[in-house]
Amino acid sequence: QMPGTARHDREMAIQAKRNLSKTTDLVEKLHLQCLARGSAGIKGLGRVFRIMDDDNSRTLDFKEFVKGLNDYAMMIDKEEAQEIFRIFDKDGSGTIDFDEFLVTLRPPMSNARKEIIMQAFRKLDKTGDGVITIEDLRGVYNAKHHPKYQNGDWTEDQVFRAFLDNFDSPYDKDGKVTTEEFMNYYAGVSASIDTDVYFIIMMKNAWKL
Repeated sequence: QMPGTARHDREMAIQAKRNLSKTTDLVEKLHLQCLARGSAGIKGLGRVFRIMDDDNSRTLDFKEFVKGLNDYAMMIDKEEAQEIFRIFDKDGSGTIDFDEFLVTLRPPMSNARKEIIMQAFRKLDKTGDGVITIEDLRGVYNAKHHPKYQNGDWTEDQVFRAFLDNFDSPYDKDGKVTTEEFMNYYAGVSASIDTDVYFIIMMKNAWKL
């Protein structure tokens, strides 16, 4: 199935709920809570971050962070909260920005996974300039099969744009998807898939690699 589809999200959520009971690691717990709610990818984490960010400053201070954790049913005491805040706050500025948030909640990927993600990226990046745009997609995809195109709601460009928005960073929806944004998206997906073999099969099927 296509990554990011409802079925895929449901499978991730079930897996995450199973793992939640086993872990004592706080960051892992938060990560699994996000997965269990079906918001693993960069989009979902962007949503979590924005909900926590009460004053819309695009950063989280300690108070917002703790309140956010409580909203996510992460009942932890103040010492634990400080410890986990320090892990997120990579540059020690006393606030967590979205990038720090993402990087912490995203487990590292094996080289095998990165390689297959890059293969998919290169397939989409027809012009080879390291950015996927609507122009690139025209060469790879036929938008005319899309239900919204068929019923006249969307133009071809809108179909492509919606596709790109899936991968685009939530704070920077510009209709261009960089390698980093593409990687970020799949890091979220990758987190929920235990074995490299399964991840690679899923990517090959999704992108016909």
